[in-house]
Amino acid sequence: QVHLVESGGGLVQAGESLRLSCAVSGSTSKNDHRGWFRQAPGKEREFVSAISWTYGTPYYADSVKGRFTISKDNARNIVYLQMNNLKPEDTAVYYCVAEPHTVYIPGAYKYWGQGTQVTVSS
Repeated sequence: QVHLVESGGGLVQAGESLRLSCAVSGSTSKNDHRGWFRQAPGKEREFVSAISWTYGTPYYADSVKGRFTISKDNARNIVYLQMNNLKPEDTAVYYCVAEPHTVYIPGAYKYWGQGTQVTVSS
């Protein structure tokens, strides 16, 4: 069984930074990707970022390019999302995800964490 547990959310002011972590327990497929989606109140879940677990290839939504950086620690089975220069529109629940059959579509991911709240005040 695979479990994903996020941490690192919180309340910050615009321009500040946060780092989210996602610890993964259990085994996923060899060609796994892991990443992050977010959902703001009244909006659909949207892709934020993902990374190839084997090759380290990163993927980013246009809205976060240049501000967010995804990274991984294969030995500890953790994926990180460093979020810099946060904006009020980044406010959302952030979900860690794993094992998709395609990177950008939320319904494609087999495993989801419980989510962590990120709130950015102006």
